[in-house]
Order: sequence, then structure tokens, then C-alpha cells
Amino acid sequence: MANNNGKEKSLESWIWDAACSIRGAKDAPKYKDYILPLIFTKRLCDVFDDELNRIAAEVGSRQKAFQLVKADHKLVRFYLPLVPDDPEQPVWSVIRKLSDWIGEGVTSHMRAIARENPLLQGIIDRVDFNATTHGQRDLDDDRLSNLIEAISTKRLGLEDVEADIIGKSYEYLIRKFAEGGGQSAGEFYTPPEVGTIMSRVLQPEPGMDIYDPTCGSGGLLIKCEIAMEEAAKGKKRTVAPLKLYGQEYIAETWAMANMNMIIHDMEGQIEIGDTFKNPKFRNKQGKLRTFDRVVANPMWNQDWFTEADYDNDELDRFPAGAGFPGKSSADWGWVQHIHASLNATGRAAVVLDTGAASRGSGNAGTNKEKTVRQWFVDHDLVESVLYLPENLFYNTTAPGIVLFLNKAKAPDRQGKVLLVNASQVFEKGDPKNFIPEAGIQRIADTLIGWKEEEKLSRIVDHTELKKNDYNISPSRYIHTSEAETYRPIAEIVAELEVIEAEVRETDKELKEILEKIGI
Repeated sequence: MANNNGKEKSLESWIWDAACSIRGAKDAPKYKDYILPLIFTKRLCDVFDDELNRIAAEVGSRQKAFQLVKADHKLVRFYLPLVPDDPEQPVWSVIRKLSDWIGEGVTSHMRAIARENPLLQGIIDRVDFNATTHGQRDLDDDRLSNLIEAISTKRLGLEDVEADIIGKSYEYLIRKFAEGGGQSAGEFYTPPEVGTIMSRVLQPEPGMDIYDPTCGSGGLLIKCEIAMEEAAKGKKRTVAPLKLYGQEYIAETWAMANMNMIIHDMEGQIEIGDTFKNPKFRNKQGKLRTFDRVVANPMWNQDWFTEADYDNDELDRFPAGAGFPGKSSADWGWVQHIHASLNATGRAAVVLDTGAASRGSGNAGTNKEKTVRQWFVDHDLVESVLYLPENLFYNTTAPGIVLFLNKAKAPDRQGKVLLVNASQVFEKGDPKNFIPEAGIQRIADTLIGWKEEEKLSRIVDHTELKKNDYNISPSRYIHTSEAETYRPIAEIVAELEVIEAEVRETDKELKEILEKIGI
């Protein structure tokens, strides 16, 4: 993530230092379920203080302001039932001053906040800061006290830091957890540059409905809002915000998505549950709700859905002629769910394993995954396919692709697909590669403008795709490697003779040394 802003950089450093105050950087990811709600609560406390001060300026004192908001919670976005002994003290001081039974006290305060704010129920009150395993505290009071103190060193109020900056820093912390989180990281985090490309290409417009059926920590939905506001070029106060909808299966990640949304000062509806078996967003007739845009990075190659899961579907997600993509990978099953979730002019961007673009092509007999892929090509739903660089994602070194769907392709794009091979558009990073801002813009511009560029992009007719047995992988059609350089044989022989002469000289010197020491 770029750090162009000194204030943002210091906030990111602070937020990571706070995370490391428990037990160092190596163990910080283990404690994300404690750290994220505490930083979130610090933001709530400081914003609540700002709102109290605004009211106090009108009514004469903070004490009166406390009484007013207690009587009418609608005066503030979130009402916090934390009242310091001295009303002039910050609200966070109630948590900071805990000295005995700190874990129990923090848990009680979090649950009290959730009770007063239905939007926060199940989000900040799900963690027990007093939890034990085999009689040992998971996070003892000393370390919890250190964490609270580290978080206390920076104010996160409305005047101190914009929602977007703290949101970016919060995502930075999620990214750092992903870096140390191994295989679990992909469950809640998509590399930001991938999300930025997807959202820019989809070009969401003010007021649109945006959906992510596997939303993780909510990053792709937030990227869409940011892309819409950037495109509005300073008019964001006059444009309608996007309406953001997501569903997430893992409870802790669902909570993370809600906190991420609120801390970015964006309002969305995040549901919990298994989207594949029980999608929560339905219309009044009980059918699947449809959206203007869908973004998703489902877990790749899920193999626990059976043919019965497809056959028993009552939501018309798996059309005749496409149907079951096979037991070994649900990638195209997710694409079918996403397609069914688009309205008549809807567009989607979905991250898939590279194999989803080519598996089954060139094989004898029928391949179920290829059959589904063929259905999407033949129905002219695939607008473009982007092949990503290797080692971007946190749970794999595999490159991945982004499949762009459009249910209302422009006439001049019908019967064709734009393929983009961006495998070389990256910079080396530690521990992961990344796409720099210039690369992000180059890729997005190519996809938006349907531009052909040597060794990067090609527009391919359906007839060519059919000849290649519906292989839609950009790497099949666009070769990025440099042509081999041919050198004169005499030049190569001369170089070899020099190397051989050096070897003979080294051998001679080594022999002389060995003779001198009597070996």
C-alpha cells in the first residue's frame, strides 16, 4: 500500500506497533480478534467525544451533553454508555484506566456498547478478552494493558484523521495479518491492487447496488465506493453513495467486514451464512436479488459441493446446458451464482484460479468445467479476462485471473473477448509481489478501453476461442517472453576458451599450493 501521506504512514506505523505490543510481530496475527475490535472501539470513543464536544458547545458543558445523548441516542451515530468520573475526561479513559480484572472489564464495556447499538451486535461483543485455554488466559492482563496503552497514544477523532485514512490504515493492519496468517489469509483479504483494478474497470456509478457474495473483510466493496468517488472528481458530497451488500460465511471475518465498513464511514448490509447453499439477499418473491455490479474473490477450487447441491437449487442459478461444473472445483459454480445475481445490464468481476480458464480444453471426451465455460462464451457474457502476476495472493503463489462478465455488451464488443496478460506487470516485494500504481492504471485503461498492445492484450473472436476448445486463458494467446537472442557461434566459442584458460590457471595455482603443504 502506498504511503504518500506522512500522517497516514505514522498512523500505519502506530497501528502495527500497537498490534506488536502483545507478543511481537511474529505472533500479532494470532491476536487479530482482540486487536481489531479494540482499535475500532478507540475510533468509536474518539468520534463520540467529538460529537459530545459539538453538543457541549451548544448547551454549555460536557456534563449536559452526556445527559442529552443518554436521553436521546439519535443525537449521535453510536451511543457509548461509557461515562468517565470527570465528564471532561475522554470517553476512552474508562477503558484505559482499568487496573484490575482488565479482561473482564473490557469485555463488559464492549458488550454494553453493543447492547445500546443494534448495528454493533455480534461485531464487537463476540470476543471474550477474559477467555482461557486449559486454565491459562489467552491474553493476560499485562499484555492487554500494554495493548490498551499502545492504542491510547494516538487520537482517532473526526479532526485527527479522516475516515478514509483510518480505513486505509485498518486495511493495512488486515494486510499485515494476512502476511503472517498463512493459508487462512485468503479467506478475508484480496490484494488491494487487484481490488482497485476490478473496481475501476466496473466503473460503478452513484447510487448503484454493489454485491460481494464472498465478501471477506469487505475490501472489494469498499474499493468500489472509492472508485466511484474518485470518478466523481471532487463532487462526492453531491453524489449518492453506493449501496453495498455482502455475505460472509466465517463469523470472525463477517465481524471484521462490518468494522471495516463502519471505520471507512460507509454503510452497507453484511449478512452471515453460506452464500452457495443459502444466499441471504432475496426479493419479495423469495428469488435471488439482482444487482448492478458484483465483485468477488471466492475461495478457489472448493470441492465440497456435490451435484445434488446444483440439482436441488431452487433459485435458477445453474441454467440448463451449463449446470454442474464437477466436484473438484466450484469456481464456475460461483460464476453461475454471480451471473444469476446480475440485473439485465449488470457487470461483474470475479477472481478465479488460472485453471478455471483452461481446464478441460484439448482433452478427449466431455469436461464439465469446460461445458460451463463454453456456455458463458456462447451466451456472450464474457467481456474480458485478466491474467495476473504470480505471488500476489497471501495463500498461494499462483497468479490467478479476473473474469469480467457483462450482461449487456456493447455491439462492437459482441462475439469477442479481450484477453490481457499482465503477468509481467509487477514489482518484487517482501513477502509478496505487488502491482505499482502505474501498472494498475495501465491494466485498468487497457480493460476499459479494450486496447490491444503487443505482449499485453489481444481482442479474440469467439471463432478462435472455439478452435482452441474454449480455452480463455490470456497466457494461451499472448506470449510475454522476449524473443531469444542469437549470438554468433565464434563469439560463444571465444568466451568458452577464456573460461577454460581461467580454469586451467586456477588448477595450476591450487596444485602448487597443495604441493607446498605436502598434500
